[in-house]
Amino acid sequence: MLNANLPPGLRVGFTTTIPVEVILAAGLIPVDLNNIFITAADAYQQVNAAEAEGWPRTVCAWIKGIHSTLQRRPDIKVVIVVTQGDCSNTHALMELLEAEGQQLAAFQFPFPRSRELLHHQIAQLMVFFGVDWPMVTQTWRELNPVRLKLAELDRLTWTTGQVSGRENFQFLLSGSDFNGDPQTFSRHLTEFLARVRRRPHHAGLVRLGLIGIPPIFDNLFEYLEELGAQVVFNEFPRQFSMPGKPLDMVEQYLNYTYPYDVFGRIADIAVAVAERRLDGLIHYTQSFCFRQIQDRLLRQRLNLPMLTIEGDRPAAVDHRTRLRLEAFVDVLRR
Repeated sequence: MLNANLPPGLRVGFTTTIPVEVILAAGLIPVDLNNIFITAADAYQQVNAAEAEGWPRTVCAWIKGIHSTLQRRPDIKVVIVVTQGDCSNTHALMELLEAEGQQLAAFQFPFPRSRELLHHQIAQLMVFFGVDWPMVTQTWRELNPVRLKLAELDRLTWTTGQVSGRENFQFLLSGSDFNGDPQTFSRHLTEFLARVRRRPHHAGLVRLGLIGIPPIFDNLFEYLEELGAQVVFNEFPRQFSMPGKPLDMVEQYLNYTYPYDVFGRIADIAVAVAERRLDGLIHYTQSFCFRQIQDRLLRQRLNLPMLTIEGDRPAAVDHRTRLRLEAFVDVLRR
């Protein structure tokens, strides 16, 4: 990859969580394209618009949403496309963006997991953005206190219930890009933690873990709370926040379970099941996503009641899924 020679303050989009420290060290603004898409008021219409332009119906709505987002955000001048360790459709997405004139950088999480290969990938990304290891390591150190606050927010979710499943989901998910401004994000996080510590403790009738990619439903947490269930574990959002205390940045992204094999995920979920005293798991799967295949292994290896649900495009939980969730929670309550 060549040095992009980008001016400070430029927005850099990415298709899934990457070593964001590289972007920040270069004085640029990270933008998780998934977060921009799913929080848009017209996310549903964006998917329809993509299909009207020729995107196949049988392609994941997240990919179509990312492409629509980029069409609406000309201020995002560079996009990092993760071509290994994320979605199986990103190769084709990268080709389409290249044809449209988008400046691109590719990043790959090594498979199988390898510290040496990951170190090499991060080094290549640093060359593209014109930064070096001391600059990136300093940024990593500066972000560590923010990540510790996210870990505290997560702890208050499953120990005291003072943080709701929805709040946990939104804050941890934003750990991928810190909403583009780590300092402001950190200040808001500090204020939020101060507020929730004054809340009374809360315990739902059923303790749930939500595993799989972030659900595209916009009211899943609220509906589960109506049923008396409490989500105290959000698997991938927690991973996006980079939990744990790694010795260095490479170890941090080596411990990150999302881009590697499912067995690392299963080990991580098993710890959460025991530690957080979960009563059941909801496995969210996205229509047309290869990760649906992993449902079988998750069921085989995790010794806990599990309900698998599937979503297609941004919308409220459909009637059939609501009935299945109600029945699942009802069984767990008995």
